[in-house]
Amino acid sequence: MTGGQASCTIPDAMTRTVQCVMLGTEAEGLPRPPYPGELGQRIFESISQQAWRQWLSHQTMLINEYRLTPIEPAARKFLKEQMEAFFFGEGSSRPEGYRPPSE
Repeated sequence: MTGGQASCTIPDAMTRTVQCVMLGTEAEGLPRPPYPGELGQRIFESISQQAWRQWLSHQTMLINEYRLTPIEPAARKFLKEQMEAFFFGEGSSRPEGYRPPSE
């Protein structure tokens, strides 16, 4: 070693890629299923981190616009249905009259 600190490159621990069904491209996958059960496994196998972040943003908008309380069973059921539609169906729609905040 000639002066300075030793350089050691540690590879990403098992970075995995998926063929993201939402983006239509190969992209970095999630590190673990983000939701319990069969739906969580399906998301883990076919949804990228980027698409998951898009869902989280959309979910936040749904919670705010519909004034949902995620602890309530009806709200959780609604969000699960919206998540399935967002990733694997026709897409999750925005509430009627929704106007995104200006940036």
